Amino acid sequence: MTSDRLTADVLDEAPDAVRIRLGGDIDVAADAALTAASAEVVARDPRRVVLDFGDVDYINSTGIALIVRLLAEARRDHREVVAEGLSEHYREIFRITRLSDFLTIAEPSAATPALAGGAS
Repeated sequence: MTSDRLTADVLDEAPDAVRIRLGGDIDVAADAALTAASAEVVARDPRRVVLDFGDVDYINSTGIALIVRLLAEARRDHREVVAEGLSEHYREIFRITRLSDFLTIAEPSAATPALAGGAS
């Protein structure tokens, strides 16, 4: 799914896991793309969701609120959420806002070496 500034592609990762590969900006314009990706995740019903931030350029406070909504939905549905590819700056933001209390922050997996650079 795409918006003018965000791509949110849902990819099968394992029989019980999906990856949402995010690219661009996570802000007010990202709502439609994230809502569509979330609906696709619900339809696939995985136990684990990897939010891949490797190609994310920018996240503002509205974007944080959208991520909180995704986390609330995952919690409601008993899904584990992992964040990969966060820059050090956004890792710190996730710690300060306590998003890291509700997801696991991980390094990019070996399956996604091209994303190892992280977001800025």
